[in-house]
Amino acid sequence: MTPSYDPQASYCRGPQTLPLLELTIGECFDQSVQRWPDNLALVSRQQHIRWSYRQLQQRVNNCARALLALGVEVGDRIGIWSPNNAEWCITQLATAKVGAILVTLNPAYRLHEVEYALQQSQCSLVIAADRFKGSNYSAMLQQLVADNDDNPCQSKLPHLRILVSLSDEPDHPGFMSWKQLQELADEVSPTILAKRQASLNCQQAINIQYTSGTTGFPKGATLSHHNILNNGFMVTENLGFSEQDKLVIPVPLYHCFGMVMGNLGCISHGAAMIYPSDAFDPRAVLQTVQEEKATALYGVPTMFIATLAEPSFSDFNLSSLRTGIMAGASCPVEVMKQVMEKMHMQQVQIAYGMTETSPVSTQTQADDPVEKRVSTVGRTHPHLESKIVDPSGDLVTRGQIGELCTKGYSVMLGYWNNDEATQQAIDSDGWMHTGDLACMDDDGYISIVGRSKDMVIRGGENIYPREIEEFLYTHPAVADVQVTGVPDKKYGEELVAWVILKPGEDVSKAELREFCQDQIAHYKIPRYFRFTDEFPMTVTGKIQKFKMREISVEELGLNP
Repeated sequence: MTPSYDPQASYCRGPQTLPLLELTIGECFDQSVQRWPDNLALVSRQQHIRWSYRQLQQRVNNCARALLALGVEVGDRIGIWSPNNAEWCITQLATAKVGAILVTLNPAYRLHEVEYALQQSQCSLVIAADRFKGSNYSAMLQQLVADNDDNPCQSKLPHLRILVSLSDEPDHPGFMSWKQLQELADEVSPTILAKRQASLNCQQAINIQYTSGTTGFPKGATLSHHNILNNGFMVTENLGFSEQDKLVIPVPLYHCFGMVMGNLGCISHGAAMIYPSDAFDPRAVLQTVQEEKATALYGVPTMFIATLAEPSFSDFNLSSLRTGIMAGASCPVEVMKQVMEKMHMQQVQIAYGMTETSPVSTQTQADDPVEKRVSTVGRTHPHLESKIVDPSGDLVTRGQIGELCTKGYSVMLGYWNNDEATQQAIDSDGWMHTGDLACMDDDGYISIVGRSKDMVIRGGENIYPREIEEFLYTHPAVADVQVTGVPDKKYGEELVAWVILKPGEDVSKAELREFCQDQIAHYKIPRYFRFTDEFPMTVTGKIQKFKMREISVEELGLNP
């Protein structure tokens, strides 16, 4: 599938040959069950669960009927706050079948953050794990629904009517157990569920995902069946998926990478969804790939780096792997090469996008030259358009840097109850402005230079951190590196490089600085180096450079 593009201007339209699915998520799932009833659908390793498509459908329909018994209406918001597990998948599909809008809550949220999301979306029901890692979800939710001074009008979440615990014996009172919820299904006939499902259309909102902004409160990207089902389908179609594939999904389900590219991508092709653990664990990933004979693996670059660095890496047979996706952050070239060679993922691809575009808008292909697969984020996805513009909104010529914009079926319906933010993000012609700096080559391949806010201006010179990161990756002692700007009285900004060294390696800041001499322009050489064991990041593995900047400013005693 070759996209069409303007050979001079930075504009490209993706191929239109493969038609979009005009189905709801429930309809697509039921069609897959009908075609492949006995195929392996879901494996949740930590729960010792292995279900066929027919077995998964039974549980999804049961949950959907239970939600109808609780009075859930089309458009009601239902929150889910949990790490990866089978119940997460069931809830995703069951809410889609009854037309409720699933509000996916970040497992790392603390009290203030979950209160904001539930309040802003006006959730009427929340399904939550009792606890996970250091978070006691039940205690936090109970605190939020408790009436202030015994006055029901002062409840912090007046719309929230029902709390469901994924535990059979909830830690706190006021929760219905998952088992009790499922028992309500007997009150609603399959015919009533079928009637509700048939009344839905694919353009309706089905999901709200809160974006982790660097300033202000998160915004709820509102996505339809049409948005996310087609995106999951197109991503895995590009990977060459069939009903024979088995995908390991270590990325969190609350994010598009897991629930769209993972779950919906598999369901649309009759492939198997495999959760290696409730949260990312490199050894669990390796063990799962070997024992399940997985054909595909997803992850952000930091996950692949950790998996490659796992001390027992060489003990596992990964020869069943064929493909997968590395996305969510810039992919170091050297890491990509190791994934292809050491993990047998010769057809691994890079995908790029954002929550607001469901998420993928560009992707490499299996037959792309290796150089393109390691240095670009591929070309424009089917049924989408891409353009790169200057600050005035005019198209830049091929090879020039500007802001990347996306248009087409995948662009969100808008930010939930936030028209102002929606209008700032999506212009009057329907283009989603990504805030990412990019350039397009003569063949339509797009390279991401960085976030517009990540660009560093030192003494009038525009510096793109990724270029420096790619160079520092070539140092034999460097396992990972991130570069950001910090304030400087003389030049306005200077560079600081956060460096993670490979196990057993030792190198000084002076040696790294010397490594850069005569290799990159003097103004691109970081003034400061900071050795670390980890980067501040979101639960999805996205590096939080604004936090790196804040920490560096404080440690270096700089005036922000």
